[in-house]
Amino acid sequence: MKSISTLLVSAVLLFLCSCNSNPEVSSPAGENNDSEANLTPLGQASVVDDESMKNILNIAIGSPDHTTLVAGVQAAGIEHILVNAGPLTVFAPTNEAFDALPPGTLDELLLPENKRKLGDIITFHATPGKLYLKDLKDGMSVYMATNEYVKVEVREDGTYVHGSKILGTIVASNGIVHVVDKVMLPTQL
Repeated sequence: MKSISTLLVSAVLLFLCSCNSNPEVSSPAGENNDSEANLTPLGQASVVDDESMKNILNIAIGSPDHTTLVAGVQAAGIEHILVNAGPLTVFAPTNEAFDALPPGTLDELLLPENKRKLGDIITFHATPGKLYLKDLKDGMSVYMATNEYVKVEVREDGTYVHGSKILGTIVASNGIVHVVDKVMLPTQL
């Protein structure tokens, strides 16, 4: 009986070891091979999946109107936030919204020494939970991920959050993306 137990344990260990022997994962980072592109420090943000519903980061990356936002997310190193399970609601400024910032502002924010400030500004565009357009009521306050609240205003021409008009809404696997026409700036910068 003891030899059967030993044999069973050995088989399980052999199976587990063989499951973990992936040459792409164990290759040194400095080695130049085809699998090097798969080795990134971005965790779930680097996963490519063409079959599942897109997450918030995938939606932004796939949008030609959000290339500046994606560049900011990458410069701030916060990709992992937009791919986590959420749910999360993101108010995503368009490229035109970033272009409307005072001249030089975006270039300054993208400097490495301003990484934290850039991250704070982008994080100010997110709130925990799923807020569909129908959930945004006139006069309500929305808690943002930066510990601040913003006001919702429903006008004849649409819904505004912190003065930014919602232009469209996309449902993601991990939340909601509301496309907005302005970059929202936190009061605590």
